[in-house]
Amino acid sequence: MEEIKDYRFKVFEDTRHVNEYGSEFWYARELAEVLGYERYDKFDNVIKKAIDSCKTNNIDILDHFSRVGKMVKLGSGAEREIKEWILSRYACYLIVQNADPRKEEVALGQSYFAIQTRRQELQDDFHQITEDQKRVTIREELRTHNRELADAAKDAGVIEPIDYGIFQNYGYMGLYGGLKAKDIHSKKKLKESQKILDHMGSTELAANLFRATQTEDKLRREQIKGKTQANETHYQVGKKVRSTIKELGGTMPEDLPKPKKSIKEIEINEKEENKIEN
Repeated sequence: MEEIKDYRFKVFEDTRHVNEYGSEFWYARELAEVLGYERYDKFDNVIKKAIDSCKTNNIDILDHFSRVGKMVKLGSGAEREIKEWILSRYACYLIVQNADPRKEEVALGQSYFAIQTRRQELQDDFHQITEDQKRVTIREELRTHNRELADAAKDAGVIEPIDYGIFQNYGYMGLYGGLKAKDIHSKKKLKESQKILDHMGSTELAANLFRATQTEDKLRREQIKGKTQANETHYQVGKKVRSTIKELGGTMPEDLPKPKKSIKEIEINEKEENKIEN
């Protein structure tokens, strides 16, 4: 699975362009192909949703989405101009958040652009980011999306803390082949005070991030109401992510190895290193 994941990430890197001022960007049509869209008109609708998200966040659209003309060669050898979008990294991030969750490429795109967006200060190429840095970045992204998922679940009718715990278990059961949070906790041989998300590698965290983002989106998009329906939605999304991993020939999340260091240990080490450098 690791080789496939690295290869897919390399595809996103290979479609990245840098202009004369050193700013990176992606062409929409190239990104559409990487994300598995055969028809560009459907991908164009995803871009429109991403632009709406940009507006909602009160961010200047023109800083991230630029409409341009691009010359392409026809089969006859002649050229014609087509409409194209030039996209920033943040624009790509919004696009993968609004893309078709049934496409396995989208899950990898979410992981890639989540890491890239959250680690803009790094000057190294993406493949030079360490596994620990990936874990910390995706874990922080997951914290944010879990809060948003909780809000979406609350709107659907999952109000009480005990009900939210049940709701979360349904997501885990779908993704982990029937295992609940306590079962995963036990399988990882964690202490009672330790959190399972802090003891996952980047691949496992990415699967859970995809589960969380797509469940939130589905709850809101389909305006799902009622605890039973919300629980079933979370279960089915988790199950779909599991199915995608299987189709890719990947390792099931419950069988992935537990990292030697927890997220907290990594963060403490980073703080100590920063103190020494300063």
